[in-house]
Amino acid sequence: MSLAALREALLDQGGTLANALGPPPEANAGPGGRGGWAPDSGQADARAGAPQLAARGPRARGHERDYELLLEMILEGSLLHYGSARLVRCADRDLALLLGDQLYALGLARLAELGDVDAVAELADLISLLAEAQAASDAPLADAIWQAGAAAIGWGATPEHAAAKALARAGDRGAVRALTGARDAVLAPGGGAPS
Repeated sequence: MSLAALREALLDQGGTLANALGPPPEANAGPGGRGGWAPDSGQADARAGAPQLAARGPRARGHERDYELLLEMILEGSLLHYGSARLVRCADRDLALLLGDQLYALGLARLAELGDVDAVAELADLISLLAEAQAASDAPLADAIWQAGAAAIGWGATPEHAAAKALARAGDRGAVRALTGARDAVLAPGGGAPS
């Protein structure tokens, strides 16, 4: 799925979000011709692959496109809050925050429609942990939160993931390593959340 699919979904949504869309992603595509991060966003590329990571997991099976799109919405909302969004252009900071909140709500509503209560809880944690990482200006932590959260959504949460989130909440310096380890454990062959 490309950013073009996200753009189409936001156009279909209409309203202020649709009116705030910039040019199609192909117009500002990065290397390889794929729409991606705005060069001035200051955001690390590790977050860009989180929607695709979650969509590859067994918990998303049969709904891969749905998971990817709803996570792209939440990622775009996050970028409106904390950086430069990829598609939505808004010079008014207060309106950008409101549009970011609307994108969070749209993504979470789509997830609720899929009936995935566990993933709703994971995304709520992701959003709150991300706010803490952004307040601390900790980009590596924000990247690790996105990647570990995406793995938990796609493969299921593990005790290691819960412990890593607790470290992040406590501001522990080992949180990035713990989140990365939790992600890597579920992605390893034979990994995944316990049944």
